[in-house]
Amino acid sequence: MAGGSGTRLWPLSRAGFPKQFLVLQGDSSLFQDAVQRVAKVRPAGFDTRAPLVVVHEDHRFLATDQLRELQLAPQALILEPVARNTAPAVSLAALAALEGGADPILVVTPADQTATAPDAFTAALGKAVELADGGLIALMGVPPTRPETGYGYVRSHTVGDAHAVVQQFVEKPDLATAERYLAEGGYHWNSGLFVMRASVWMAALERFRPDIATACRAAWAARKTDANFIRPGKAEFAAVPAESVDYAVLERCPGTEFGIGMVPLAAGWNDLGAWDSVWQVADKDAGGNATRGDVLLQDAANCLVHASGRLVSVVGLNDVVVVETPDAVMVSHRDRSQDVKKIVGALDSGGRVEHTAHRKVHRPWGWYDSIDAGARFQVKRIMVKPGASLSLQMHHHRAEHWIVVSGTAEVTCGDKTLVLTENQSTYIPLGETHRLANPGKLPLEIIEVQSGSYLGEDDIVRFEDTYGRK
Repeated sequence: MAGGSGTRLWPLSRAGFPKQFLVLQGDSSLFQDAVQRVAKVRPAGFDTRAPLVVVHEDHRFLATDQLRELQLAPQALILEPVARNTAPAVSLAALAALEGGADPILVVTPADQTATAPDAFTAALGKAVELADGGLIALMGVPPTRPETGYGYVRSHTVGDAHAVVQQFVEKPDLATAERYLAEGGYHWNSGLFVMRASVWMAALERFRPDIATACRAAWAARKTDANFIRPGKAEFAAVPAESVDYAVLERCPGTEFGIGMVPLAAGWNDLGAWDSVWQVADKDAGGNATRGDVLLQDAANCLVHASGRLVSVVGLNDVVVVETPDAVMVSHRDRSQDVKKIVGALDSGGRVEHTAHRKVHRPWGWYDSIDAGARFQVKRIMVKPGASLSLQMHHHRAEHWIVVSGTAEVTCGDKTLVLTENQSTYIPLGETHRLANPGKLPLEIIEVQSGSYLGEDDIVRFEDTYGRK
């Protein structure tokens, strides 16, 4: 499940580039880590399929590119036209898995978690697969290590030598209640990871939320397929009630014919829902500080400092989070990192854009970075991947000057085509049909200077497009 916007990890996480696709530590994103963890789950006696990814359609190329980096071909990417929470996402995956009469076991994982003990993670999920093979829904419960108020809990008991049976789901508690759970025992954090047969999920959904089941079936019946992309019917999916897996199904299962078994997950699990969680799993210095990027600390302790491009210095502070990006800086006490989402809400209600996209915006053909802007002009740095091209397009309100910094550019301008190399330039008049392509084997970088009365991204008319955006 690769949806979600990750508002509590702003300003690094934005609507256009949410947290699951971020590299917060190491060299791979949370999404890539999740895919690789699940790919290692190969219980004896079971065949395994390629991953099935459910993602918002706006992020389809982010997911595709990151899977390509892993040299891993997915079974398919199911594209949600609108966000509808996790129950509809799992339902689409279950309907896809049931196609052709099969009934595979689904290992369902969010794409924004970490597990520092991969072997223990693989072994625990292997046990969960065995429970699911017997008809149960298997939930991964994390043994709590502290009175955490940011997670939901499950209460369970073990009968004889059998697996643990989930008796109750509990909402995120206050601190006193979380401390009591820890003291009493029998409570685990709800990881959001669960395993069951596709048919069991659909049967439980039909039992507890037939409205969601019916709406998801209608959206699936209206689907269209485009290469590896499966697009559910847009209007039909928009009519699906938005609900989480827990509320729609799992919390209703105890005491019914749909039993939930729990497998302890002692694998260094963490749900990176807020900056404090990122600090908890990060490598730290002797003072408990976790840093990334160009950071200088003086008399600081237990801080998380993330610098994206500039030098960030912290002096005489304890237990703070500092996150720097080219267009925003966020400073918070670590204990208040859950409230970062309130800043995102304020940006949204104020009509600002810093919560939606970074200054550097990724596109299927590469990226652009808006490095300067003023009255009637804008300057962008643009990178085009080898063999990629932008759409054949036209602008009503702006002209463009292109200067090649590195690589080779193939430029279509009206009925002319020319090839430019380093230090060469061209001019695209207002209203002229044009295209930029990279015919070479190295990345193409150009500087684009736009000038005109309106410079918004919506001033674009596409005539041809490799990526289906026409």
